[in-house]
Amino acid sequence: MNSQTIGILGGGQLGRMMVEAANRLGIKTLTLDAPGAPAKDIGPGLDGNFKNADAVYELAKKVDVLTIEIEHVNVSALDNILKTLPNVKIRPSPATIRTIQDKYLQKQHLIDHGIDVTQSIPLDNSVAEIQRAGSLLGYPFMLKTRKDAYDGRGNFVVKDTSSAEEALEALKDNLYAEKWCPFTKELAVMVVQDINGECKSFPTVETIHKNSVCHVVFAPARVPDSVLTNARMLAERAVYTFAALDKQNCGGIFGVEMFVTPDSHVLVNEIAPRPHNSGHYTQNGCVTSQFEAHIRAVAGLPLPKSLDLIPNSASVMLNILGEPENAQLDICKKSLEIPGACIHLYGKGHRVGRKLGHINIVSGSITGCENELAKLLPKDDVAIKTIGSNWTPGLIKSTSKSPSVGIIMGSDSDLKVMSAAADILREFEVPFELTIVSAHRTPDRMVTYSRTAPARGIKAIIAGAGGAAHLPGMVAALTRLPVIGVPVKGSTLDGVDSLHSIVQMPRGVPVATVAINNSTNAALLAIRMLSVNDAALASRLDNYIAGMESTVLDKAAKLETIGYKEYLNL
Repeated sequence: MNSQTIGILGGGQLGRMMVEAANRLGIKTLTLDAPGAPAKDIGPGLDGNFKNADAVYELAKKVDVLTIEIEHVNVSALDNILKTLPNVKIRPSPATIRTIQDKYLQKQHLIDHGIDVTQSIPLDNSVAEIQRAGSLLGYPFMLKTRKDAYDGRGNFVVKDTSSAEEALEALKDNLYAEKWCPFTKELAVMVVQDINGECKSFPTVETIHKNSVCHVVFAPARVPDSVLTNARMLAERAVYTFAALDKQNCGGIFGVEMFVTPDSHVLVNEIAPRPHNSGHYTQNGCVTSQFEAHIRAVAGLPLPKSLDLIPNSASVMLNILGEPENAQLDICKKSLEIPGACIHLYGKGHRVGRKLGHINIVSGSITGCENELAKLLPKDDVAIKTIGSNWTPGLIKSTSKSPSVGIIMGSDSDLKVMSAAADILREFEVPFELTIVSAHRTPDRMVTYSRTAPARGIKAIIAGAGGAAHLPGMVAALTRLPVIGVPVKGSTLDGVDSLHSIVQMPRGVPVATVAINNSTNAALLAIRMLSVNDAALASRLDNYIAGMESTVLDKAAKLETIGYKEYLNL
């Protein structure tokens, strides 16, 4: 049994779940928050404001360790406690909390330590300053308050110069600007730092937001393994940087929110120095929850060797928000019929938009989680719309319409050959996407591209490759779509090896092919396939074939008229 008492600044749902975890470890807790706070339903607490220096000091006198469930606390009061109550540990350190609670300082700290983030600039509170930010960062950009912002509060999208006055009116003061970050996914990783500053992490998860509030979390994230790993490593590196701020008061859990850009690059968005909404899935999806991990870390107890998901499983978390006429109760009732679903309620009074609880679902696969989640939400829900389109690599699209043909190549050195296919598709007004997918250097991207192509509306894939030309055959093995290989002439074997590789695919994995470097014919073959069910495209193809005949007949007539010698001189 551990004889320490942990004081928690804040007694909301996060504090409540921290108290639950501490109880299971036999550790005493004492919270500080307003009367009726959720944590006080299940454990002792003091009535008071965690921003009030005197109230914070009274709590500190009664405990061995101070920690937080919200970063918007009085850091100056914590500094004073370090000086006047030296036996009380504060984890994470006041220096860490101070740096993180000011989002602009947080970004600068991460930049100084080589962590990839979006560009940020501080601002004075004026329309002219906001417009200056637009000229430096481009439009749109994010205007944010430096402190006390969460769940979308304190953010404003500045679309153009005319939005500056409205933005200033919305956010008032203490502002900074962030360059707009185009992203394909939002990810998060919970990272635990022990009292020595060492870090280990829970799996990378995918977060879906609705009205700027976390709505659904998928664990693991529906991205390639390489992105899962990169995000996890980046999150650990980011949290490790805070150990240097105060090596005597390390410890605690951090929620690291990240963006994935269209080229699969991962960068940090924001960090919370406490348990986080994106980590609630750990209560049922992992052997050790984020709340137990946090209590262990701040108490100086050993951490488990692994924080991974329960073997051979996946998990999804759905937030339960207050709805008119308590409509959220219907979702809770439905979840009782789902195997592997567990409801967590916070003991709060009903209010529309308020976080009242969450539902965790554990299944044998992420697909199983998606299927069970679909039983709880309407078909037009933002999270349901993501099912079946797990990852979209960065692509060049010919039009805003959904592409029908995918053109891929193993290297940009193949682009000169493959661009002819793109030109033909443009001529026929067939929307397409074009990108680089290497069978050898980006195998995860190749697998993901191939398996998600049908969900994006692709009906045929043209794959060009030099060398051994493994790309067409590997893609054909991974998708039901027709694949047309284009052998690209290499510097040594003139493309013959590529041609032989494509035509010698084993039975059951058909791959069409064309002559070496002839991506024009590959595009025409794809167009012929599409024209079977497209009358307008079939008509354009008939006109093209007739045009080829007319061109040849014109050439023949000219040759017969002027003779071959004169024809050669044309």
